[in-house]
Amino acid sequence: MMPLHIIRNDITRMKVDAIVNAANSSLLGGGGVDGCIHQAAGPELLAECKTLGGCETGSAKITKGYKLPCKYVIHAVGPRWRNGKHGEREKLVSCYRVSLELAKEYGCETVAFPLISSGIYGYPKDQALKIAVNTISDFLLENDMTVYIVIFDRKAYQISEELFSDIAAYIDDTYVAAHTDSRVSRLHRMQTLTLRDADEILYDAPLAPRVASTKTLNDALSQIDESFSEMLLRKSDEKGMTDAQCYKKANIDRKLFSKIRSDRLYKPSKPTVLAFAIALELPLDETKDMLMKAGFALSHSNKFDIIIEYFIERGNYNVFEINEALFAFDQNLLGA
Repeated sequence: MMPLHIIRNDITRMKVDAIVNAANSSLLGGGGVDGCIHQAAGPELLAECKTLGGCETGSAKITKGYKLPCKYVIHAVGPRWRNGKHGEREKLVSCYRVSLELAKEYGCETVAFPLISSGIYGYPKDQALKIAVNTISDFLLENDMTVYIVIFDRKAYQISEELFSDIAAYIDDTYVAAHTDSRVSRLHRMQTLTLRDADEILYDAPLAPRVASTKTLNDALSQIDESFSEMLLRKSDEKGMTDAQCYKKANIDRKLFSKIRSDRLYKPSKPTVLAFAIALELPLDETKDMLMKAGFALSHSNKFDIIIEYFIERGNYNVFEINEALFAFDQNLLGA
């Protein structure tokens, strides 16, 4: 598990400790996510909500989950979008913070959020997503919890048009560069090796002396290069990072990091390697080196790899922002 997931699902079916309801200030049910949650929970939820006396915009209150598969429902009242100049951002940030603090207070280890205010309240979806990701990720740097941002359908999810277009153009350009090595160009390269060059290679190069090999298989194996785990821990030490700083910046679960630390030959997945490369803010050449330690490479035939390369080349090492983009392009996310 990794601390922050973006997934497509129906929030009323999430088997977590708490789900967050995008409620109105009366807390008496409404349309959209609010209506679906009340319907799935049954009339007992409304009965409890009637005892709470409503809730201010930017705040949240907690109830039992009743017929839902979660223990609790946290009812967060998001702001209606007017023009962005009426404190909407601050109120939306507050919704997430208060909800997370309530979840922590009630001992919740897993919480699922919808994109608050992005439906009938009209908050621009790309801005609503950015606020959700940034506020949740800030909380997770200081707290241990697994949080889901649950997207019901494609229409409910949107990164900025400018970023989407820029990444799409980069993917197109990189795909083109990767696939223009045609048969003609390969033949042209081969023809640059002239007959004279060939003669020099065949006749002028000194012969390497033949040396009898006395190495055993054990000798060869004892010279194995630095492992992925060793490189990760060395780089982390060089950057003065604590274990917690490293795995949290990578969006990696603490238990997985403990496994990697205790096993020098641990074999991670490719997204896990890249998550740590991002956490360590490695340049592209060192990222490729870390991938090689784990038996992987970056490929320009792979959209996932190209998107990672896009962010590294631009010096953006925010794993949560990278995951926003990966999700938008239907790719796996970074982390465990």
